[in-house]
Amino acid sequence: MDEETSSSNHVIVGTILGAQGVTGEVHVEVSSDSPERFSTGAVLYLEGKPHTIQRSYDLSRGRVGLKLEGIESRSEAQILRGSHLTVPEAMVPPLPQGKYYHFQIIDMQVYTGEGEYLGQVAEILSTGSNDVYIVNQEGKDLLIPALEEVIVDVDLENGMMTVDLPQGLRPDR
Repeated sequence: MDEETSSSNHVIVGTILGAQGVTGEVHVEVSSDSPERFSTGAVLYLEGKPHTIQRSYDLSRGRVGLKLEGIESRSEAQILRGSHLTVPEAMVPPLPQGKYYHFQIIDMQVYTGEGEYLGQVAEILSTGSNDVYIVNQEGKDLLIPALEEVIVDVDLENGMMTVDLPQGLRPDR
């Protein structure tokens, strides 16, 4: 999934893990569900600047090798380790109603239906069956399953989520 925002209205789609080869290629951990995003000819942003993908190849599950325009040597590629590749948020395809990208959920304020503030979504765990939102308030974490019966409302415009926690999940704060 497209993970999180990196700069104003940009979404992180990959993280450079290091240099690959000697001609400026980079090894990238993919954090996007859109594989065409890493195709030859596509444009990704690095530190806010557009770079066209000149060559792309699969390395292993969830990782690709890329030759980006303007990065010509191994030393240039090594300097980029840890840098994020991004795309403008407007380039992220819309999801069906009731489905959200992780970057849309991270940092949301979470409340119960009664208006009790539970904290802010700090992280999302992907468990396979459903995501789990880690909600943090004053150093305490609350794990909230991303299930239809628990997540009552997601208000993207106001950055708020309303939940109906089952008895066993109610926090003792």
